[in-house]
Amino acid sequence: MMKDAQPNPIFLKDYKVPDFLIIQTDLVFDLNELETTVTTTLDIQRNPLAKNHNELVLHGESLDLVSVMINGNLVPSKQYVVTPETLALVVPDQCTFVCVTKIKPQDNTSLEGLYQSNGMYCTQCEAEGFRKITYYLDQPDVMSVFSTTIIADKEKYPILLSNGNLVDQGESDVGRHWVKWEDPFKKPAYLFALVAGDLACVNDSFTTVSGKNVAIKIYVEEKDLDKCGHALVSLKNAMRWDEKVYGREYDLDIFMIVAVDDFNMGAMENKGLNIFNTSCVLASKETTTDSAFQRVEGVVAHEYFHNWSGNRVTCRDWFQLSLKEGFTVFRDQEFSADMGSHTVKRIEDVTLLRTLQFAEDAGPMAHPVRPSSFIEISNFYTLTIYEKGSEIVRMLHTILGKENFRKGSDLYFERHDGQAVTIDDFVNAMAAAADIDLAQFKQWYNQAGTPVLTVSDEYDSESLEYRLTIAQHSPDTPEAKSTDKAALHIPLSMGLIGEAGALPLILKGEDAADTQDNTSLVLELKEKEQTFVFTQVYEKPVPSLLRGFSAPVRLAFDYTRDDYLRIMLKDNDTFCRWDAGQQLAVSIMQDIIYRYQKQNYEDIESLSIDFRLLIGLRSVLDDPTMDEAMKALMLTLPSEKYLAEISDVIDVRAIHDARQYLLRFIASELQNELWALYNAQAMPEYSVSAGEIAKRSLKNTALAYLLLVDQPKYQRACIEQYHNANNMTDQSTAFRLICHSSFSALESIKKDILADFYNRWRDNSLVVNQWLGVQAASASRDTLTVVQSLMEHEAFSIKNPNKVRALIGGFCGNAINFHDIKGSGYRFLVEQILVLNTMNPQIAARLITPLTRWRQYLPEQQKLMKQALEDVLAVETLSKDVYEVVSKSLQSH
Repeated sequence: MMKDAQPNPIFLKDYKVPDFLIIQTDLVFDLNELETTVTTTLDIQRNPLAKNHNELVLHGESLDLVSVMINGNLVPSKQYVVTPETLALVVPDQCTFVCVTKIKPQDNTSLEGLYQSNGMYCTQCEAEGFRKITYYLDQPDVMSVFSTTIIADKEKYPILLSNGNLVDQGESDVGRHWVKWEDPFKKPAYLFALVAGDLACVNDSFTTVSGKNVAIKIYVEEKDLDKCGHALVSLKNAMRWDEKVYGREYDLDIFMIVAVDDFNMGAMENKGLNIFNTSCVLASKETTTDSAFQRVEGVVAHEYFHNWSGNRVTCRDWFQLSLKEGFTVFRDQEFSADMGSHTVKRIEDVTLLRTLQFAEDAGPMAHPVRPSSFIEISNFYTLTIYEKGSEIVRMLHTILGKENFRKGSDLYFERHDGQAVTIDDFVNAMAAAADIDLAQFKQWYNQAGTPVLTVSDEYDSESLEYRLTIAQHSPDTPEAKSTDKAALHIPLSMGLIGEAGALPLILKGEDAADTQDNTSLVLELKEKEQTFVFTQVYEKPVPSLLRGFSAPVRLAFDYTRDDYLRIMLKDNDTFCRWDAGQQLAVSIMQDIIYRYQKQNYEDIESLSIDFRLLIGLRSVLDDPTMDEAMKALMLTLPSEKYLAEISDVIDVRAIHDARQYLLRFIASELQNELWALYNAQAMPEYSVSAGEIAKRSLKNTALAYLLLVDQPKYQRACIEQYHNANNMTDQSTAFRLICHSSFSALESIKKDILADFYNRWRDNSLVVNQWLGVQAASASRDTLTVVQSLMEHEAFSIKNPNKVRALIGGFCGNAINFHDIKGSGYRFLVEQILVLNTMNPQIAARLITPLTRWRQYLPEQQKLMKQALEDVLAVETLSKDVYEVVSKSLQSH
């Protein structure tokens, strides 16, 4: 788009039903090396719910239109109008429409529509990629039954796949073959999929609860056949779990997954033919870290769960995107929790939410979970839609209870199977099943920003009453002022902690809770301010608030460090114990930052540190009831990203130096305990069980601390772990610690270790991405120079999103170097954005994120970051993706 022809936003309020419906879609793909011919036959009829006019407007982008026919008659070109985005013509109320288009998948670097990856044809049609394949009514509420015929060279492309069931196949011309697939379920075009390539297959099966046998096929390159086992187990676990927890049985005779190396997203839930980024399906102990194993498990489950929450019931329009994504993220989070530890999984999810989604909520791209407008829908595949959307569903689960939530989901699927619906339809089903009014609760979908709960307390030792007053406030965001925002329906799980532990809760005017746990209670906030009074409280307690993180809100309560320590030591809610430790560490680091700034960033080692955190951490290490995964999380300090997110003004250097100083202090004070812990976790055999993952997590957390102490025995242990590790988790941890260390003994071998790691794994693209990412994340002053040189390395390709995320994205997440005061990091990012702007606009737009909150930084950095954004906006031609993010970032508040 030209900068003087700015794209117009699309508004939710302007939604209207489609003028026409597509009853049947028949596609024929003739795949050839120079171009692909697509013949599209549509059975079209007027939508009886639409206004009476007869112009059919189809979507299409970058298509070479060959011909158009209506009811078997060729339509002269003067009778239709083609624009860069549409094909329009007058048609009868009911007709058969046929068009022939030509496309060049080999030149499609946007990775939307039909494109090639390592010589294989594949598709990505969500959100609007299908319009790069053929002319179509490409919107989610146009649902059609599809049949797909694929014709291709038999030797080069022996595997030809599409949605549904294989119904026919044969030979065509010499050396070519064809297949035909039919999908019996109606679907929108965004769920269409096609794959053609020379692929190996892992075969298995699953018997559903009703006794139906489902064939399972995972297609990968031949070299990756041995890396499919974990995905296969995860899929079958997910199928079994969905039957048990939601009563959802798989509906086709076959379920297929294909691994693709070039992919903008993690995976795509196309009906019966899921296409995955290789990083989300391939796994082995030699090449995959524990966290990557867990990601594979979660993503495989997520895409499978979409079969019902997204495919059988889909969204009416893209403003309802969280209808399928928020609900499905909640489902995959609960599945992963059931496969491992509920508390550990909850902490991991909350850490992501509070670090990145809260930052999104506070930035220029803040938007409601159901946005009111967008310019480019690809920009709204955000943490707000996914993670905050999941938190809203979780609040519904909390308010309704497990049994009523299941009744609500059953009713939702029963009412809307085969339909394209709205978020209101989902909430209405929940309300009807539980016989509860959720009208106020729906405001969560319409208001942007993270609400703040300001809590004050009062204890009366004579009446033994304890009062909690809670006020809610929703901040200003781009779409609305705080004063225009309604009070939200917020479930607040809480407890009271005395000197010996959790106290029983008796809410004034109500009987004592007749439950097994009377130390926890969910308060339902519905007013701007509410007061709750507890009786028979025999000592002044410390409130334990937001247990399990019961709502996606910020909490403002005047906790002292002694309060945090009490919760950390005495609370019976493990999440709150962890969070108290995090907030105690934050309090200490903020104090260090303040004093460090006051003394002009000099001699940080002279600053004293509060010992209360050490008391809490020692209690964690000595706690025999706490599992290793929780101990590892308790020992992990809040990240620099989180410290930045909660800062009024982000001082990158002070945050980095203060956190490193506290880490070194903890390492020095606890080194004996940590060394004993490290040696106690030796595990000769490898397993991906939750227990063994937990042990490795604790062991490697201890090693990371020990490498901050300049002791030869710790360094030798790290080097030995690198060379002797029998799994990628241990090896990559040691590799990262060596590469990021500044101690001379490790500095001298760093070059050799880098070369050794690359030479070991140069043929494995996913492991090489780790090699790139570790170097990009180094705090060393020459990191940008290293990154720039790596962009010329054989291991890097700017056309591959995984490599872009690893190297360029990795550097932009490296705050101490990206925010170099001279602005070199910003200039580097602008260069890459402008390259990617035309090559892959989706990836380009996502890379801009580190610049979007420029107003929160120090004045000298603000100026440079703003200039970087203006440099991008000044370019003559910008994609809609990039334009939307940059222009919104520069808009005045």
